[in-house]
Amino acid sequence: MNLNKAFILGNVTRTPEAKALPSGLSVVNFGVATNRFYTDKTGTKKQDAEFHNVVAFGKLADICSSYLNKGSLVLIEGRIQTRNWLNSSGVKQYRTEIVASNIQLAPKSMSGPTSGSMPASGIGEKNEEIPIIEENYIPPSVDNLNQPQSAELPDEQEIDVKDIPF
Repeated sequence: MNLNKAFILGNVTRTPEAKALPSGLSVVNFGVATNRFYTDKTGTKKQDAEFHNVVAFGKLADICSSYLNKGSLVLIEGRIQTRNWLNSSGVKQYRTEIVASNIQLAPKSMSGPTSGSMPASGIGEKNEEIPIIEENYIPPSVDNLNQPQSAELPDEQEIDVKDIPF
């Protein structure tokens, strides 16, 4: 049995670059940096950064281009793929990337370079659910949103479309 699965949690290093394939399918490329902290043999604390190329297709590509910016914290789940091609000089080139299948966006309060300056006490913080966006996600149709709510829900639990943040 074989398994090709990658999980990375890091910050977006460049604004996602959206394109369309000749078939019309959306594709987006962006980079993610991950950090590793360790102590060397002399006891000195060190930090290394690793940079990853990420590619997403279809609806996931549209979501990435809409919601991700340079500095955003993001969790990527996908598979590792290495492509090769001949450049204009005839030299074979290689690129290893993570083909995203799922992404999870960080709350806006955690995104960007200021994530280390959040209050530790929790006072004034707003607890946000981190949305999980899957590649095959199909949002509900507008017709379903306009239908009356079930009579089983009390009035205080009804969902108002205006309360949805996106």
